[in-house]
Amino acid sequence: MNPSVSAPAAGPVPPVADARAAMGWMHTARFLTTAAQLHQLPEVDVPEIAFVGRSNAGKSTCINTLTQQKQLAFASKKPGRTQHINLFSLGRQGQTDAVLADLPGYGYAAVSRSDKVRWQQVMVNYLVSRKSLTGIVLLCDPRLGLTELDEALLEVVRPRVEEGLKFLVLLTKADKLTRAEQAKALSIGRLQAGGGEVKMFSALKKQGVDETALLLWQWAHPATQAAAPAEPQGADTPDHED
Repeated sequence: MNPSVSAPAAGPVPPVADARAAMGWMHTARFLTTAAQLHQLPEVDVPEIAFVGRSNAGKSTCINTLTQQKQLAFASKKPGRTQHINLFSLGRQGQTDAVLADLPGYGYAAVSRSDKVRWQQVMVNYLVSRKSLTGIVLLCDPRLGLTELDEALLEVVRPRVEEGLKFLVLLTKADKLTRAEQAKALSIGRLQAGGGEVKMFSALKKQGVDETALLLWQWAHPATQAAAPAEPQGADTPDHED
């Protein structure tokens, strides 16, 4: 794989998106490349948004739900087995205006210690040095809360967040919580997120899907973000029945 290969050049800045248009944009996601080492990743000249999280946090399901594609991101029945960084391009055919990066899940007990250490180092190097990295989506099971590994990741990216890197904590599997439990999880998550945004997310109930797609669109198109429509009031408020 040639690390000098770039994603296709971005086209004209698209018009301001609403949630429906943002979902349509997410649906354009297509496989770009995969890499086992950081130096194997191609340089891209468009915003890159990385999805990170523990192996059982629902990362692949989240990506597939946002892109409305059942098998775009590989969801292994044995968490921790996916050990590559996978890139997906976004934009109309022949154009790329953003890239999604699916990073390997971390923290799964069945993975050998040497593999854990190697991949932790690859992830740290990626998060610290990837020039095109514009935003990070950290997926977390709210029933477990942010673990020590999640907090370690937050410490790694904190300097870049302070410099303007976008950051979102998605509390997945929200359908497994009552309204009261969701409200409590949101409050705790906001305290731990270090200035990042926090949203509830349920692939099953489609909770938080539209809002997340719109936010990612805004991250990828900062020139038009100021004119984007405001999110509806209470977007983060649990709105489905217990």
